[in-house]
Amino acid sequence: MSPLDRWVRSHPHAAPWFRLFLALALLALVTFEGVVLARSPSLPHAALWTSGILVCLSAVPWPAVPLLTRAWFAAAVSWTVTLLLVFGHHPLVVWGAGEAVALLVLLSQVVLHAPARTAAVLGPVLGLGCMAVPARDTDPGRFTLLFSVLAVVVGAYSILLRLQAAQRVLDLRAVRTAERLELARELHDLVAHHVTGIVVEARAARFTKVSAERAAETFGRIETAGDEALGSMRSLVKILRDSDNGDGDGPPPATATTPVAGLADLRALTERFSRTGPPVVLSIENGLQDRLPAHVAATAHRIVLEALTNTAKHAATATAVRVTLRTVPAGLEVRVADDGGRPARLSERARGGGYGLAGMTERAEALGGHLTAGPSPEGGWVVTAVLPL
Repeated sequence: MSPLDRWVRSHPHAAPWFRLFLALALLALVTFEGVVLARSPSLPHAALWTSGILVCLSAVPWPAVPLLTRAWFAAAVSWTVTLLLVFGHHPLVVWGAGEAVALLVLLSQVVLHAPARTAAVLGPVLGLGCMAVPARDTDPGRFTLLFSVLAVVVGAYSILLRLQAAQRVLDLRAVRTAERLELARELHDLVAHHVTGIVVEARAARFTKVSAERAAETFGRIETAGDEALGSMRSLVKILRDSDNGDGDGPPPATATTPVAGLADLRALTERFSRTGPPVVLSIENGLQDRLPAHVAATAHRIVLEALTNTAKHAATATAVRVTLRTVPAGLEVRVADDGGRPARLSERARGGGYGLAGMTERAEALGGHLTAGPSPEGGWVVTAVLPL
């Protein structure tokens, strides 16, 4: 959006006055040239004056008349009068400076706002029409040079503004795409983790004989996981609502990408997982929490969360999981290993589509690191991520 368009939108009541001022200024220029400077009015002078008035009125942004209609009409009128005067051997002392200025105004608007193919055709027609207008004069040399330079400058500057506007749209789309991907990861990491625990607990209760006390404990864990899933969903809905409050003039708020958890939450995460799955042994290098950047800690938390969720899905009979965080020469190493087991009995809808591993990889690569996942020689599954510091 150009500064002029932004000013007009921010001052809606001033738009009619702006149109009126532009129309009067152009018409005054045409009138001054056609009436005051014309030494001997004639029929060619009348044609030139009529052409100038029509083109100037077309350059004014009337809301009821589309830009392309006004631009094509002005180009047709200007070229018709120019060809009639040049080939009719009627060079005049007055050639139409106001009309040329109006054509420059239309050239700028067409290059900025018209579709690319239309602008590629109509833009040169208007620019060449502006250069051809001085040919109506008895001495067109200096005027032709002046308006040729003006047409080139106005056209080039309008193209530059159009390219900047297009790049801005691409940048906004890239930011919004990254925001959606981040929200998708949050949804998968936060909600899928809790829902997977609920499904595993429910299926375990169905296929095993449990006492009343054990059943009460199971239902309690299901209730807790459900509450946490609802809380996560409410947080994501709030983020979606907040990210839609902008006016479209800048990138979305960074609320969704703000780190929401770190190493301090890992202990609670592993304890909660141990209550519904195999016991987790957490090992964090001494002093790591104090010197680890917040965004790296948040990424490490998300990787551990997703790895534990995958363990619940694909290694239901695992007897132990070990989570290790330590510094290595390349940065922070996050390692999650289980001792294997058969997959949990989940329905096809609950199994997921491999987005968890893709999300973990994207998180690691976003920080310039890498992630590997696969079976370990000792049995089980190992996820290892290295995050640069």
